[in-house]
Order: sequence, then C-alpha cells, then structure tokens
Amino acid sequence: MALSKKIRKILVIGFWLIISAGVIVLLVAAVKGKQQKTCSGFEIQINGDDQQLFVDKAMISKVVLSKGTVTGKPMDQFDLKAIEELLKKNVWIAKADLFFDNSQKLQVRIVERQPIARVFTGLGNSFFIDSSLTKLPIGEKFPVKLPVFTGFPGEKNKWTASDSLVLNGMKQITGYLEKHPFWAAQVAQIDINSAHEFELIPTLGNHVIELGDGSDVDSKFNRLWQFYTQVLTKTGLNYYERVKVQYLGQVVGVKTASAASKADSIQAIRNVEQLIRDVQLEHERMISADSTQAVPVQQN
Repeated sequence: MALSKKIRKILVIGFWLIISAGVIVLLVAAVKGKQQKTCSGFEIQINGDDQQLFVDKAMISKVVLSKGTVTGKPMDQFDLKAIEELLKKNVWIAKADLFFDNSQKLQVRIVERQPIARVFTGLGNSFFIDSSLTKLPIGEKFPVKLPVFTGFPGEKNKWTASDSLVLNGMKQITGYLEKHPFWAAQVAQIDINSAHEFELIPTLGNHVIELGDGSDVDSKFNRLWQFYTQVLTKTGLNYYERVKVQYLGQVVGVKTASAASKADSIQAIRNVEQLIRDVQLEHERMISADSTQAVPVQQN
C-alpha cells in the first residue's frame, strides 16, 4: 500500500514536471517567434506642453533612424536601451521609453523638461531651469513667458552649495506664482541681491518688495496681500519706496523721500483698487484657509 502511494506521488510529480517544461518551451518559442518578427514602423509621443515643445518629432525621428533602418528590421536586432540613452543626451529630454506594441510597431515615448523660470546671471548670461533645477539653454524657436530672475551668482556649469540654496528659493517662488495669477501678473521681475535674497519688482507701483530668502513663501505673500489690501488701497502704490515682508509676522513699509501729489495719489489708489478687484475672487479662495489675523505694520 505504501509503495503504491509512493508510485502515485512520483507519477503526479512527473506529470506536473512535464506540464511545466511544456509551458516553458511554449513561452520561449513565443518570445523567440516575436523576436524574429520584423518592425512595422515607429510612432513618437511627446509628453509636454503642446503649445511650446522644445523637442519635436523630427528631432526624435532623426535619432531613432541614426541606428539604421527601422521598418522591416528584425525586432531582436534592436538595442532599445542604447537608443534611449542616445535620446537622453538631449538636455531637453527628461525620460525616453522605447518598446514594441502588439502590432510590432516601435513606440517612442518622450517626456520633455518644462522650464519654470528664466535666469540672468550677474554677467548677463541667460538660461532656463526646470523643476529639477536642471540648467537648460535658451531656445529662439520657442519663446516662453516665465518668471524672470536677475543677478544669479553662479556663472559656471557646476553650482556651489550657495547657488543651490538660491535655486531652491527660486523654485519655491515660481511654484507660488504659478498657482496665484494675481502675483504672477503683479511680479514683473525678481532680483537676487548681494546677500542672495530676493527682491520683487512689481508691474504696478514704484516700490520694491523685499522677500528675503526662499523660505516660508506662502506666509510672506499672504502678509504682502494684507498690506496691499489694508494699506496700499489707502495710500496708493507709490507711497512706499520699499516693502519688507521677510520679517516673521510683520510687514515694514519704508516711505518714499518725496510725497506724491494729491492727484497722483488718488489715481494710484484707484489703480491698486482696480488691480485688487480684478482678482478678488481668486484670492478670496486662496486665503480662505489661511489665518485672518491682522498683520502689524511698521512705517520707517
């Protein structure tokens, strides 16, 4: 009886081994059969801003075809990894994935970098940066409207630790401006001073906004918004020469050396009131979750 059970067990194990071996043979044959098929062509998809592509399909196609004929070439003769690495040599390409679909068509999927700011160095050199803080060349073919930073201290391709801190601050500021149309419209330029701190140059008004470093950006802009709505609506945009929001929990306004005329002051007040009305609904949504505590204002 025991011997019979042992024989049955051996037969069962043998049966499943044969089945498993057969499945493996079929899988290998299927893979080999697929590899022996020829490529039916290729298709390119670029995941980026459709209105402002910094790489185009003609450029990608040229790289893919640089390795030789594609259509009709046996699929097992493609070195897809090598083509991906070749594509990623273009600084504008963040990611490249190549694979064959069920129709034996080579799919080329490209993710391009998206610039978040244009930067000018102290010597006047200019470049873009993206969200990963990668330095990108200025392209004449695709002009883009982005926040502009001037006075960036780094001039070499390899940035110092201090440069990296400034770049991270730039990322924080651009991220905020992207989400808040009012400030995106009101901030014309961001200067980086000798202390590596940020000064905002507004579109309307002759004042300079001292933001400090790139930390706590949300709180600083919220205080600035309160200053605009509580103070500048009464004084006008040109009453203060400098507005300082880098100090925790307060705004410091420094008056201009000479007061504006009454007519100019009235018009300036109307300008700032109109500016605020244009985006009032947007900002009510923005500040609804924030504290409404009044901000102490100092005047020097």
